This record gives sequence, C-alpha cells and structure tokens, in this order.
Amino acid sequence: MSRLLDRGLEELTTTLLKMGDVAEKTVRTATAGFMDGKSVSDDVRELSELLLMMTVSVEDKAFELIMRYQPVASDLRIINSYMKIAYDFERFGRYSLDISLTHQKFAYSEKCAYAWDLMETLIDKVMLMIRTSIEALKDNNGEMTKSLAKIENEVDDMFSAYLDKLSKAPPDAKCTICTALVAKYLERIADHATYVGEAIYYIANGQKISLR
Repeated sequence: MSRLLDRGLEELTTTLLKMGDVAEKTVRTATAGFMDGKSVSDDVRELSELLLMMTVSVEDKAFELIMRYQPVASDLRIINSYMKIAYDFERFGRYSLDISLTHQKFAYSEKCAYAWDLMETLIDKVMLMIRTSIEALKDNNGEMTKSLAKIENEVDDMFSAYLDKLSKAPPDAKCTICTALVAKYLERIADHATYVGEAIYYIANGQKISLR
C-alpha cells in the first residue's frame, strides 16, 4: 500500500524531470544562437524564467511534504537532493541567459567564436553532461553519474585551452571578451551538471561523492 508521501514524491519527481528537459532546451537554445550569430535572448529569458518558477514549485512541494508527512531519513535524503537538483537546473537557465545576453551585448548579430572547433567541442561536451545527468535522474542511476567526472575534467582542460587560443587571437576586443565569457559560462554549467550527478548518486546509494 503506497503512502501519501510516496504520491507526493512522485509528483516532485515528475516536476523535476520536466525541469531537466526545459534546462537542456535552454542551454541548447543559447549555445545554438551563439554559434549561429543569432540573438535568442528573448527565448532564453522566457525559458530561464520558467525554470525559476519551477524551482519555486519544487521547493514549495518539498516543504509541504516535510511539514505534512514528517518523512524519515531516507525520504528526507530524496527531498533535500531534489531541491538541490532543482537549483542546479535553474542555474543552467541563468548561465544560458548570460550566454545569450553577452553575445547580444558584445557581438551583436555576428559569429564571434575564435578557435571554432574548440568551442563546438566544448558545447558538445557540456550538452553530453547535461543529457547524462538527466538520464541518470530518470533512471535513478547513481553509477551513470560517475562518467560526469571524466567529462568535467575534459571541459576544464578545454576551457584552459580555449583561453590560451584567445590570448593569441586577432585584436578584436569585443569578440575576445564575448567568447571568453561564453566559455566560462559553459564551464560553470558543466560544474552544475556534476552537482546534479552528485545529488543523484546520494539519492541512489546514500553516499556523498565528489565528481569534481
């Protein structure tokens, strides 16, 4: 016989999975706009604000479950981890908005990525981390999250390599500032993807690990 708390946790899980899909779409929209030289800030802002509202919904539901059902330790572990994951998904949206606004402010409608192959690979790596974290959440698969550590290290190395490339780029200050900031925002999104992975591992295995 299922508990009322279990039904509440299912609702919370459903909302969080929807957040994951929106978060992935937000990052994809922002990075595609940057690479294509298109202004997508209005679309990204709308998605980012949706993520913020969904975060509030997750927090409200989590506190409701705590107050109404006084969950045991294992349930509290899930609820607390879900709130952390919701925050990380919301940060995906915030950094995505930063990417689109930075491009709009510094590069206007131009393509402005030095070391184009590095930027494309960096974006692909970050999107892989996001997709892996969401799939791990759907399957409650703590072991899947361990792959995030290796990719996150690769993202850090690529970010450093990208800055080295920028230091040798032609003297176009706006493009240099723009691409450096975008690369940094991508690196921060990757960090938050590892935080999601850590939270999922904790839910699945009851142990805290560091994937960074």
